Amino acid sequence: MSQYNKLKIAWACRRGMLELDFMIMPFYQERFEQLSAAQKDTFIELLSYTDPELFRWLMNQQTAPTVALADMVKLIQDHLSGK
Repeated sequence: MSQYNKLKIAWACRRGMLELDFMIMPFYQERFEQLSAAQKDTFIELLSYTDPELFRWLMNQQTAPTVALADMVKLIQDHLSGK
């Protein structure tokens, strides 16, 4: 059995900003299972940040505070662009 509560993660992917919903939820639904355990933990950590922070990171207006978070942002951006 997975150590990750998928319902809880899916709920956390639902954001107050519709733009974030369109970026984060598809990534979760389509890529989460292929991530390493460390990447999954980073994704879950990413969800703990505020919508304005996530939006700034995903729109390249600001850099995420850690390398792991910045790498996760890049994975989400790449998924959005079809890479």
